[in-house]
Amino acid sequence: MFTGIVEEIGTVEQVRHGQHSAVLSIRADKVLEGTRIGDSIAVNGICLTVTGLADGCFSADVMHETLNRSALARLKSGVHINLERAMPANGRFGGHIVAGHVDGVGRILDIRRDDTAVWYTIAAEPNVTRYIVEKGSVAIDGVSLTVANVWTDRFAVSIIPHTQEQTVLKERTKGSLVNLETDMIGKYVEKLLQPAALQKQASRITKEFLAENGF
Repeated sequence: MFTGIVEEIGTVEQVRHGQHSAVLSIRADKVLEGTRIGDSIAVNGICLTVTGLADGCFSADVMHETLNRSALARLKSGVHINLERAMPANGRFGGHIVAGHVDGVGRILDIRRDDTAVWYTIAAEPNVTRYIVEKGSVAIDGVSLTVANVWTDRFAVSIIPHTQEQTVLKERTKGSLVNLETDMIGKYVEKLLQPAALQKQASRITKEFLAENGF
C-alpha cells in the first residue's frame, strides 16, 4: 500500500523489452535505503516488485497486463519518474490509500496557473471518471491529489507549486499521458452492491404476483 506522497524523482536507466513484457532499470537514491529484493516500489503510481539491486539502481519486471493498462509502455532511457516505497506500519499517512493498481490512462487537456495554484484538466474514459468525485482523491502518476471538478469525460485538479516541483508533473505538457488510480472505496462499494442488485432484478416475486396466487 502507498500514500501517493512521492519520495523522489528517479531516472529510467534502461528498458529491456520482451515479446509481451519489459524489465526496467531505474536509477534512484532515497527509495533504495533499506530496500531489498521483493520489496514494492510505486513507479509513476504502479506497484512494481524489486527484482534486482545494483549500485544506485534497482530493476523491476513489468507484465503484459501492466503495459497494456498504463503509460509505462512509453518509458525510455533518460525519462524521469515518480518513486514511492510501500508505506511502513509506523509511517505518516499524508495522502490517501493508493494500491498501485492503475485504473486507466488519462491525457492532459490543459495546464494553467491561477495565482499560487496550478490547474490540470485531464481527459479520462467514463469507466474511470465514474469513480472520481469532487473533493475526493485521485492518484495521477502516483501523486495523491484532491479532485476540484469532474465531468463524464474529464476532471480537474488544483495543486500547489511545491507538489508540481517535487514530482514529474512539472515535466508534463498538454497531450501527455498519465496513469490514473481512483479511490478504491467506491469500487469496492459498487462490487458489494452488485449481487443484491442482480438478485433483485432477477426476482419475479412481486406484491401483485403473490395476490394473484392467493397469498
